[in-house]
Amino acid sequence: MIKKLLLLFITVTLLDVSAQTGKGILFIIGGGKRPAYMIDKFVELSGKESANLVVIPMASSDPIDVAEYQKKQFEEHGAGKVKYVYCTLEEANTDSIISKMDGCNSVFFSGGDQNRLTEALLNTKLLERIKEIYFNGGVIGGTSAGAAVMSKIMITGDELLTDSSANAFSEIRADNIKHTEGFGFIDNAIVDQHFIYRKRHNRLISLTLEYPKLLGIGIDESTAIIVKNKKFEVFGDYQVMIFDAINSTDIQKNKNGFLSASNIKLHILSGGDKFDLIERQPIK
Repeated sequence: MIKKLLLLFITVTLLDVSAQTGKGILFIIGGGKRPAYMIDKFVELSGKESANLVVIPMASSDPIDVAEYQKKQFEEHGAGKVKYVYCTLEEANTDSIISKMDGCNSVFFSGGDQNRLTEALLNTKLLERIKEIYFNGGVIGGTSAGAAVMSKIMITGDELLTDSSANAFSEIRADNIKHTEGFGFIDNAIVDQHFIYRKRHNRLISLTLEYPKLLGIGIDESTAIIVKNKKFEVFGDYQVMIFDAINSTDIQKNKNGFLSASNIKLHILSGGDKFDLIERQPIK
């Protein structure tokens, strides 16, 4: 009996490791305008004429219009087959929706509100199918909200303690940044978007200090990270900022919940720079 339990534990562990090191590529865009060369790159990674690409538009307040626009855009940039899948949470567990992913080798999550996306897909058979595509070598992309969902911990965009109506994310404070479960394509970092343009440093620093084992990756607009084999390259016009508090000392909060720490590591990367998510350092 003990041997059987040990074998089961080893099997599950190996499956989990396999899942976390999927063979695919993540193309994570920080939002904003997407230059033509960025669309070209995503289509190229997806196989161009052999691409079988599905747009997932549920983050948008106008999902069908956004889906039609992005479908046309990918087709104009040379993608072989493009369609979109729009569904509710209930529909995301039906065979009729899952079958629409047959033959798909590339998925793109649109921008909007990341909460709409997780409400529609989290813990569904459709998300399981998308993860299968990634684990088997497919390309998973997303912009803005579609970037926020990529990490295991997802920033929702809301604050819990501070009145954000006057000055959003104005404090580095514990227990203030509302976060929930994301899709977990990246499991050792928290991804933030529109980062430098919208001055979102405070919210990512706050969470990085609360979860020091996780990297904080802030991707600016018109910029992406292309992730493969736990390494990524910056692609685009602007920068990516990385906060690393794993070796920080004296992480603490005062009576008002304001956070402090010493020896927080910061990296600022631009187009062409590379980073190792396991070694937690730039690649020379």
